[in-house]
Amino acid sequence: MADRSAPLMPSRRWAVCILVVLVGVLATRGGQSDGSERRKTAIVLAQETARPAVVNIRGEKTITTAGTQLGHAEVGRRVNGMGTGVVIDPRGYVLTNHHVVDGVREIQVTLDSGAKHTAKLIARDSETDLAIVKLDVGRPLPVIPVGTSSDLMLGETVIALGNAFGYEGTVTQGIVSSLHRPVQVSDAQFYDDLIQTDAPINPGNSGGPLLNIDGEMIGLNVAVRAGAQGIGFAIPVDKAMAVAAELMAGAGLKNHWHGIALAKDAAAPGKGVVVASVEKESPAEKAGLKPGDVVTAAGDEKLDRPLDFYRAVLDLGAGQKVALAVHRGEEKLSLSVALAEPPRYGKRFAESVWDTLGLELKPIADDSFNAQYAKFRSDYRGGMLVTAVRPQSPAAERGIGRGDVLVGLHDRETTSLKDLHWILTNTDFSRVNTVCFWLIRNGKVVQEYVPLSVAMVQALRR
Repeated sequence: MADRSAPLMPSRRWAVCILVVLVGVLATRGGQSDGSERRKTAIVLAQETARPAVVNIRGEKTITTAGTQLGHAEVGRRVNGMGTGVVIDPRGYVLTNHHVVDGVREIQVTLDSGAKHTAKLIARDSETDLAIVKLDVGRPLPVIPVGTSSDLMLGETVIALGNAFGYEGTVTQGIVSSLHRPVQVSDAQFYDDLIQTDAPINPGNSGGPLLNIDGEMIGLNVAVRAGAQGIGFAIPVDKAMAVAAELMAGAGLKNHWHGIALAKDAAAPGKGVVVASVEKESPAEKAGLKPGDVVTAAGDEKLDRPLDFYRAVLDLGAGQKVALAVHRGEEKLSLSVALAEPPRYGKRFAESVWDTLGLELKPIADDSFNAQYAKFRSDYRGGMLVTAVRPQSPAAERGIGRGDVLVGLHDRETTSLKDLHWILTNTDFSRVNTVCFWLIRNGKVVQEYVPLSVAMVQALRR
């Protein structure tokens, strides 16, 4: 009689194992297997779509203002700042908030893969609190899918990604609570049009994407309301992309000049961008481009929004040509624009003004100037808004501040950087050690005398 306690033969063991597995599969069919698929909700898929293009940003900075909403601390304190960014170009261009990288000594960026790189600040706009940094990875990076904020609905689901409190890759979910919110988040920062959401947004989320349920970025997370729960804010993506286009355009002026200004809005999704104006005697004018033309492609790049055009030409230098596919009414044209050396009053000059005088200036459109400032002095035809002042600079020491409007220098008007460049180039400052800045401040025209040495003038004239 066989020993019941004897071990099974190998063949019998395998048969029993296979039987157990088959029973398990049959028992769970329609249960656990299908359940795993159901776990992949739209929110899971949305964050999976966007996550590869989201980066974490860290860096040490000195805090100079008090404002807990933006993560600021006491005056003069060295802190480790943190934030988030989104890749908007496969060459490594990342969009984030200006306050995330402002004053940071070394911008450290961590990709979704975990790889760490040092980034360089390319362009910034403190007024809209947006900046672009660049990292060199050596390979194309995934780009964030971009949607639109023009059709957002109250109550629709949104997802926030970011580096919340330093916890990388945090995902939170909520709804659109309100639209077009004007928000004063600190003494120094006011936003006139934000998306309000109850998706938890914490310090470190700034610069990260707010996604719709399709995984498209519809906002750039920017701030939390200190002391409140379930109230966070994001810059609408349409505005963020328009500012990013301006920043890219300005960065490109270091390398070339084409003379094209594009309308902020595209012609229509997928149908190109509209030429708002063409500078006189510019390469674009010489190529035959005209205001109102619709450019559908630049080189091999199809254009859905202005940012696409400035991305396409960003790395091109003077002497290179860019082919444009243009629609002019019913007519289709192929134009070739030969890029030229940038004007001396372009981006490089703006950087010299910042380095030498300590001023960041933004020209004010004619209609905006006439509506807001011309009433203070009817003989001023325009001016430039002071959007930032470098601490301890000549301008700062004379009390020039953010929000002032520069309408004249010495005895000439300053409606643009071109005017400012002309004044500094054609005026003899050898016998004076100060120059008069004419400013509109708090509804009054004031004068500030800023020291201007020969060395400073020479630096500005380069």
